[in-house]
Order: sequence, then structure tokens, then C-alpha cells
Amino acid sequence: MKTRCLLVDDEPPALEVLETYVREVAQLELVGSCANALDAFARLQQQPVDLLFLDIKMPKMLGTDFLRSLRHPPQVIFTTAYREYACEGFELDAVDYLLKPISLDRFLRAVAKVSKADAAPAAAPEPAAPAPEAFLYFRIDRKMVKVVLGDILYIEGLKDYVKIHLLSGPMLVVKQTINGLEEKLSESNFLRIHRSFIVALDKVRTFSARHIEVGHEELPIGRLFRPRVEEVLG
Repeated sequence: MKTRCLLVDDEPPALEVLETYVREVAQLELVGSCANALDAFARLQQQPVDLLFLDIKMPKMLGTDFLRSLRHPPQVIFTTAYREYACEGFELDAVDYLLKPISLDRFLRAVAKVSKADAAPAAAPEPAAPAPEAFLYFRIDRKMVKVVLGDILYIEGLKDYVKIHLLSGPMLVVKQTINGLEEKLSESNFLRIHRSFIVALDKVRTFSARHIEVGHEELPIGRLFRPRVEEVLG
């Protein structure tokens, strides 16, 4: 059974991209597109939907507020150009969080996370399956080592290498630039606070104008990164 999708975005170019992607996936069925949350609310009253591709910063009502207003919301993949909404999006049990511009590869990975059990009608309610943990593989000593993103405290850059500091277990040293790794983490729960440091937002214990405490370490906030840190954490 196909997953019925509704697209909600106030930017016509963004809607066109999503419509093209949805039509590329056999398991998805496009039931409509809306330019704002109020139109989407009206559409949901008329037709059942399994999956929302929902923009966040829209006129009339934010996508996050719209989702909170639904008594029985469908599964949601947030689409936005604003990275600072990531934490709030995941707090609302979103399937995934896509940053614009959205590539087809990233779109397909998000769709792969959609629960088929939730998308199809069931004879009786069943407990939802736990969401899979996000992870990356790193080449260490000629092996590919799996690192669960939720286990990372912070990342330290050292020229062409990074040190990955974990909640438990030994620190990992990987031949990878911090800039390259930041790109892989850009849609996850991570924030660049200094040219040499990326922190896991959910592991921040305290912060001030100049430092962030993660675990038992106090890390400096770079001058150029301070406005962004204040925007996200403030």
C-alpha cells in the first residue's frame, strides 16, 4: 500500500522540488500541496494522509505549531532552511529533518525511515517501533567503525584529523577534517562553536558568553561563532 503524502510549504520552488521527488518514489502517493498550515488543516479534514512534508517557517502559523494543533497527526518530515529548529522538530517526534536545498539522496534516506506499519491502516493499534539510532562509519586502523551519533559528546579538530570524544569508551582519532565532518552532521543535533570544536547540543550542561561545558570539559566559544551559538542556545 502506498504512503499518501501532503506537501506544505509557502515557497513554490520548494514545492516543485518535493513534488518531483515524491513522483520518483513508487511507494509514495502525492495527494496534494498546500502553501500554508491553514490550507493543510482543511485538506486533512477532507482526506486521510499518512505523511506530511512540512515546512516550519511559514506565514500565518509555524509548521511546529501546526503539528502541535493536530490531535492525531500523521508522520512528519520537516523541511526548512533554518537549522535552529532541528531540536524542536525532533522533540515533536518527526521522522526526519531536511535542510534546504534538499538533495534527492537525502530525501530518499528520510523516506526510508517512514514506518510502513504506521502508514498502513491496522486492525488494532500496536506500539510504535523505536526509531533507529543515527550513526556514521569512520575508517580507523583499516576498519570501518560504527559510531552512534547519540554517543558523541564533542568533536575536536586537529588539522587533517578529528578527535571524537564519546560518552563512554576510548576517544577515536579519525583522518577527517572538521569542516568535512560538520557537513555530515549539519542536520543532526550538533553545533559548531569554534573552528576546532563541534558539540552535541543535547550534551551541553552549562554555557556562558565564552564557554560551553560538555561532559566534564569546558570548551571555548569562538568569536566568529558566538552569534550563532547565542541564537541556538539563547
